[in-house]
Amino acid sequence: MMTILVTGFEPFGGEAINPSWEAVRRLNGDMGDVRIERLLVPTTYADSIGTVTEAIDRLRPSTVLMVGQAGGRAELSIERVAVNCDDAQTPDNAGILREDAPIVSQGPTAYLTTLPVKQIVARLRSAGLPAAVSNTAGLFVCNHLFYGVLHHIVTHNLDTQAGFVHMPFLPEQVAGKPGTPSMSLETMVAGLDCMVAVLTSDARP
Repeated sequence: MMTILVTGFEPFGGEAINPSWEAVRRLNGDMGDVRIERLLVPTTYADSIGTVTEAIDRLRPSTVLMVGQAGGRAELSIERVAVNCDDAQTPDNAGILREDAPIVSQGPTAYLTTLPVKQIVARLRSAGLPAAVSNTAGLFVCNHLFYGVLHHIVTHNLDTQAGFVHMPFLPEQVAGKPGTPSMSLETMVAGLDCMVAVLTSDARP
């Protein structure tokens, strides 16, 4: 049985909802020899990495797909790189503001995702879903988690692939933000289903 761990974040920045978790919790369940595990992650520097690495060590998933919100983007953004830097103008949900701080002291400057980003984007687009490869996961908790999970996998020599995808705002989040792109929850869920299909294509009956 192949296990896929899919994570989403709690709301932050004054928003009442986070599209990443809304989409993750609606993701289709187990399919054939694939088991989907869902995990809600706190939007805090202190607890985000530990929450996910504990689940990795417990579940031993073959793949970790982390999902976050990137308000202002118009497509599903498949992230290529996580950098060893926290530098955001907005505090996390614990009120912590980190500026120009390393995530792991003396850690590598960056890690590349181990997911097939080009293949995922091609599959999403062929399904009629807007998608693009992104070369910046930001410098907030999303990138913090992305880097921390890849660091954990490398330093513990785990046979686990991992990556991150950013989702736009939901339509209800942009009602008071004229001109800001949004995406329906239905489209986001379809995108996640498509990504899981790519990641598990060899394991399906």
